[in-house]
Order: sequence, then structure tokens, then C-alpha cells
Amino acid sequence: MAEKIQRSAEEIKAEFIKIYTENIKRDGADRLLDYLTNKCDFFTAPASTKYHSAYEGGLAQHSLNVYHCLKAYLERERVQETYGVKGYTDEQIALVALLHDICKTDFYKVDYRNAKNEQGQWEKVPYYRIEDSLPYGHGEKSVYMISGFMRLSREEAMAIRWHMGFSYGDVNDRNNIGRAFEMFPLAFALSTADMEASYFLE
Repeated sequence: MAEKIQRSAEEIKAEFIKIYTENIKRDGADRLLDYLTNKCDFFTAPASTKYHSAYEGGLAQHSLNVYHCLKAYLERERVQETYGVKGYTDEQIALVALLHDICKTDFYKVDYRNAKNEQGQWEKVPYYRIEDSLPYGHGEKSVYMISGFMRLSREEAMAIRWHMGFSYGDVNDRNNIGRAFEMFPLAFALSTADMEASYFLE
């Protein structure tokens, strides 16, 4: 199992912005980056309440982890030659990986609860709770939010929509997920990268 290293929020933000600006050039990319850096909590939000990257800056770190996992997956010889999954641009890879969980911005709030410390004394401790002001789902919410700034291709939208894979949704969703993975290989690749990041890096 890989060692889980937590970096400073400033380092995470700098790497994210560098990869974003070097790769994502389409119309609206600058406005979306301005939103992420100045109008929401993307760079301070956790990626979850208590599971993977449940710390300040965890959402941006998770997004970077998924980016690196997706790049590595798509560079594998077996993926390219045996599966025939190739031809994705640096922009597509950066876009779907860095923005797949944008739905988690302004989603987690810090609250306090009582817990016993090491001395057995009660004290208030912070924790993350969910406060969803835009209840539009998960992957579909990310697609909706990104689309307010820039246009997505069908495959990019499908990849982001179904990045949770079979761990999300009801029976009908699972049928759609399987079809999406067959029709849009980037969707399967992003889901794989998301799981690799969540379970092995975080």
C-alpha cells in the first residue's frame, strides 16, 4: 500500500492551477478557474466527511491524485494496444480528472460535537457535515456545474457523470453505467482512476 502523504494547501493549489492552465484551454476555462479559486471553497474543501481525503484541501488533492492515476492508466501498453483505448488529448484528461468532483464545492461544512479526549474529558471537536444547497446528484451535478462555464463533449460528460461506477445509484443506474462504460472508454478509465486514488493513495 502506498504511503499517504498530506501536503500543504498551498502546494496542492499551485500544482492544480499549473496542470489546469497548461492543459485546459477551451472557452470558459478561465472563468471556471476563477470560480474555483475565488468564489467557492474548492481548495479548502475535504473530499469526504470521514473517508478518503477528509481534511482541508482534500478535494483538490483527490482531484490531482485522480489526474495522475488517469494519465498513468491511459499510458499503459495493454490499455492502448489490447483494449484500444487511446487518442485522448491532454485537455480531456485534465478536464475530466481535475473537475469530476466539482460537485463537492460548498458541500461540506465544519461543525462541532462533543467527544472525549485522551484524558477522558469531554471537549468540542470539529467534524465535517453535508449541507447540499444544490441537490442535483453527484456526477450529474459536476457535469451541470462545469457546463455553466464551458462546453463538454459527450464522452467527457459521460465520464464525469458515471465516475462513481457501480458503487452509486439503483439498479437502473447500474445498467446505464455498464452501457456507458462500453460506449465511452474514458468513463471506465476515469472510474478506475477514481478508485485507485481513493483506495490506494488516500
